[in-house]
Amino acid sequence: MTRYALAIDIGGTFTDAVLLADDGRSFVDKTLSTHANLLEGLFRGVDLVLGRAGIAPADVDDVVVHATTVVTNALIERKGPPTGLILTKGFADILYIRDEHRYDMYDPQIEFAEPLIPAERTFTLDERVLAGGTVEKAAADAEIADIARRCADAGIVSVAVCLLNAYRNGANEARVREVFAEVAPSIHVSLSSEIAPQMREYLRTSTVAINAFTVPITRPYLTAFADELKRRGFSQQPLIMLSNGGVLGAERAGLHPVRMIESGPAAGALVACYFSRLYGIPDLISFDMGGTTAKACMIQNHEPLVTSTFEVDRRYRFKPGSGMPITVPSIDMIEIGAGGGSIARVDDLGLLKTGPDSAGSEPGPVCYGRGGTGPCVTDADVVLGIIDPDRFLGGDMMLDADAAGAALEGLGKSLGLSREQAAWGVFEVVCEQMASAARTHATDRAIDYRGLPLLAFGGAGPVHACMVAELVDSSQVIYPPLASVLSAFGTLVTPAQIDLVRSNVVLLDAIDWASVTATIDDMVAEGTQALREAGIANADIRFRHGVDLRYLGQQSEVRIDLPFDPRQNREPDAIRELFETEYAAQYGLKLDGMAIEIVNWRTTASGPTPQRGAAADGDTAQAAPGERTVHLRGAATRVPVYQRTSLCPEQQIAGPVIVEERETTIFVLPGWTLRVHHDGSLFANRDTEAA
Repeated sequence: MTRYALAIDIGGTFTDAVLLADDGRSFVDKTLSTHANLLEGLFRGVDLVLGRAGIAPADVDDVVVHATTVVTNALIERKGPPTGLILTKGFADILYIRDEHRYDMYDPQIEFAEPLIPAERTFTLDERVLAGGTVEKAAADAEIADIARRCADAGIVSVAVCLLNAYRNGANEARVREVFAEVAPSIHVSLSSEIAPQMREYLRTSTVAINAFTVPITRPYLTAFADELKRRGFSQQPLIMLSNGGVLGAERAGLHPVRMIESGPAAGALVACYFSRLYGIPDLISFDMGGTTAKACMIQNHEPLVTSTFEVDRRYRFKPGSGMPITVPSIDMIEIGAGGGSIARVDDLGLLKTGPDSAGSEPGPVCYGRGGTGPCVTDADVVLGIIDPDRFLGGDMMLDADAAGAALEGLGKSLGLSREQAAWGVFEVVCEQMASAARTHATDRAIDYRGLPLLAFGGAGPVHACMVAELVDSSQVIYPPLASVLSAFGTLVTPAQIDLVRSNVVLLDAIDWASVTATIDDMVAEGTQALREAGIANADIRFRHGVDLRYLGQQSEVRIDLPFDPRQNREPDAIRELFETEYAAQYGLKLDGMAIEIVNWRTTASGPTPQRGAAADGDTAQAAPGERTVHLRGAATRVPVYQRTSLCPEQQIAGPVIVEERETTIFVLPGWTLRVHHDGSLFANRDTEAA
């Protein structure tokens, strides 16, 4: 019998649903996200794909995977319930003092995000754990109980606990949870020694505060999601996409929402790795542009870059350092406010700008006819003739071309341009924004992006990818099948995985290997339990280990993936060689004779990679193309228009050309040639003369 797997990805504008049969057939749909009640749009998408396949919920007998923006939305909108914070006495202002770094030394106007938990809901305990992990002063039960009662009286529903040096010994934090369970059992308690057992007090406090703030939102949301699946007749417990590119069970994910913040974008980066391996292209740029944001990720040797810290809710020009830091492993990508719903405007200097403000799904671009008034990127694409307003979502969602034209005409008047010229300006500006972000992201990581292929996906990605590729000196763009919903598809080719880390600062030449073994054993046990909850058998769980090191006296570490298990292979010289090789690759030198310090040990537990794929969907005979006028670089040009399902393997088409599919539009510029791969992917290659 045919088995079916279901994936749902909620984005800022659209909710994508993918139903994949084990014979390769796929059924996809998009529906506008419903931010007031995310599950409403989610299950609308589920019903649409089940209807397309003609099956019932009970027939979905493989997996149900979900990527969601619920955590990100809660943080950006600050719409969480009252949350408390418990710190060590004398350290009550950690969230306000931050790490004392100024992310722009010469700008007196820099801004920081306001602390997620205000001073009036911050409490302190007279306790102390020393740097080595010794409990010098235990937390008093009476003091904890008093705080618990005060929290309950204040209507606080969740509490973050971050006590000094708890990453070395979490005994005092554990006692806080035990007393709260007796005195105020309705209050959820998040412990830093469990959420982020790492050194650096501000990072740890920020991370556990974010977790505590979002737990009361994610747990009911994921519980309601699982209950509704069961009520509708689905037999599978859902899996949730995490920021690190893995999936876990909904119950554990609900307790650790800080791991879900980059849920959807991470799925996109992982599916880029899938196609990297499929086509034998070790290095490429993953380019995902949706309705609200654009994301770029550098894929190196078939794997995404991974970072140990990232930020959310950047408040000042999206600069690093202006947001709230999180110290959990995540796919390393850059995300900017450049999507189909990004609003175009003229700034105080008379320059054309797009984003970061977005019309999203409510009200959406002007052409959606839902009350939007500001001209958006999608409006510009309609005015240019790239998007057919009568065939948006296969004609299920008609666009108002006249309204889009009026909006761009108003923008053009303020610039002394026609509406078509203004629309092309919007197109160019948003592409340059995305290209600039990708260049900066790659350069900061010592990656030469020039010449790397671009994998384009997302609802708006295929429309703009060709120009972005030109701007980053790329000579090839790949448009995979299911491009518009590829992040949702990515959750179906992603293994169950959890990344764990423990801080234990020690000189490399003075390692206590018994302590290292105990630390890694603890992470292995936690990883095993997490993956068992996700349905992975013990025999199928694999472990990888790593370590963060630095030269003695330095502030930042270099992450090293170990090709061996340090519990069995106790080889400090091998670790030293790996560190110095990576350090030299990043900084161009190594410091001979300098002592090396270990900061963190890391363990990744993962299950087997699912073997799922989508078969090509096309006709055997080439259909004659249509044609329409596109306003290309200020000139009206007749451009052939093909339907993707009518293209034949190995067919080649010279640009400019438009290829339409139900959920997106592919726009290839002059100077490029489109070729149809036998599996249905489209490869656009830049002509030598054009390059």
